[in-house]
Amino acid sequence: MTVLRPAVPEVEPSGDFLDTQPEWAPTRALGRAVLVTGLLLIAGVLAGRVDLVMLAIPFALGTAVALYRRPRERPRIALDVDEGYLVEGAEAVAAVTVGNPDPPAYDLVVVRARIPRWLRIKDGDRPVLLTLAPGAVDQVELRGTALRWGRHSLGPAAARAAACDGLLISRPGVAYPKDVKVYPVTEPFDADDAMPRAAGLVGGHRSRRPGEGGELAGVRIFQPGDRLRRIDWRVSLRARQLHVAATLSDRDAEVVLLLDVLAETGGSGGVGGAASVLDTTVRAAAAIAEHYLHRGDRVSMLEYGRSARRLRPATGRRQYLTVLEWLLDVEAQPSPYEPYDQVFGPHLLSSDALVVVFTPLVDGRSAEMLARLARAGRFVLAVDTLPEGVAPARRSDWTDVAHRLWRLERDNTIGQLREHGVPVVRWAGAGSLDLVLRDVARMASAPKGALR
Repeated sequence: MTVLRPAVPEVEPSGDFLDTQPEWAPTRALGRAVLVTGLLLIAGVLAGRVDLVMLAIPFALGTAVALYRRPRERPRIALDVDEGYLVEGAEAVAAVTVGNPDPPAYDLVVVRARIPRWLRIKDGDRPVLLTLAPGAVDQVELRGTALRWGRHSLGPAAARAAACDGLLISRPGVAYPKDVKVYPVTEPFDADDAMPRAAGLVGGHRSRRPGEGGELAGVRIFQPGDRLRRIDWRVSLRARQLHVAATLSDRDAEVVLLLDVLAETGGSGGVGGAASVLDTTVRAAAAIAEHYLHRGDRVSMLEYGRSARRLRPATGRRQYLTVLEWLLDVEAQPSPYEPYDQVFGPHLLSSDALVVVFTPLVDGRSAEMLARLARAGRFVLAVDTLPEGVAPARRSDWTDVAHRLWRLERDNTIGQLREHGVPVVRWAGAGSLDLVLRDVARMASAPKGALR
């Protein structure tokens, strides 16, 4: 069954269960017309002057004719948002549709919508003036630029009409706000080195375990069970004995992206402007997730904060879209308690997973969390998301000295983390983690001593 959309948009409910207010109310112009007519009639009767009565007749007739066909319903309004894939810096498109369901025409319709901070609309939230014929529908297009990732509430939108030559004004028709989803810009990222400890059966990472794969491990003598297509005929003819090419198996890996949301530092300037801690965190996490999911790895998400949100590990494009949706709800969550036990519950992290932690290292609990993960034998990589040149907003005589002391203490904390085996690197886009991942992979493959 095909459902046709009505030509005139429906009025969205106001939320009031009992609404006894009239749809249309008189304006000051109607009050002035009635007052002038009454004064002229009274003065003409009291003074016995016919000319005053004749002067009042045009006012009375004009008001009566204008009110003869008065509207009954307020203007109908609907707010539509383009639900396509919208990223930072792209063009955002929305439309406010206004309709006149009454036989009389609207002399003037004032349409206005609330514009969120991070949507730069051409005309802003200034009102737009329209005239609507009986049964007509008009549309106001809102076109602009999406400046920052997140869920932005566009609206509400309201339309108020004047009719009967400006003698009546309607109650505003209101359209509820709509969410505009703006996805983060995926900064370029490419890590060429192997994962510290690949798991699973198939994937895009070279393993150190012999098996079916594309990486050559050497040539050995043919054994029962070897595939014939693996025979190296050149070596076999030279040695006069069958030899096969041995390969290393390809394994997939699990990457856990941990977002430290205990604090937000720095001012966000949107796309092309200054980046705050959350801006760097979200954009870098989206880039790393896209890279590893494209290679067939499993990616999961965790929040180190009050809510401790988590996204289960999975692979494929569907997981990438889920990651982007999950990142839209990231916000700073100061917490009075230690969220470690709530975030890292039992059996939440695989022992072979690479944990990439995005943290500004502003809260002392963040460094403690990294140290605990390292002591637990996890492969941890810390990405420093603190913006360059961040400074306190409030200034005093001791601000510069206190800020330098805090910087020294933070550098000391980073040095202690590196001594405990937690590499800390600043996010710098493509290749920024290659050297660190190589060191982590080398540490994972190093033989470990056994206690006797």
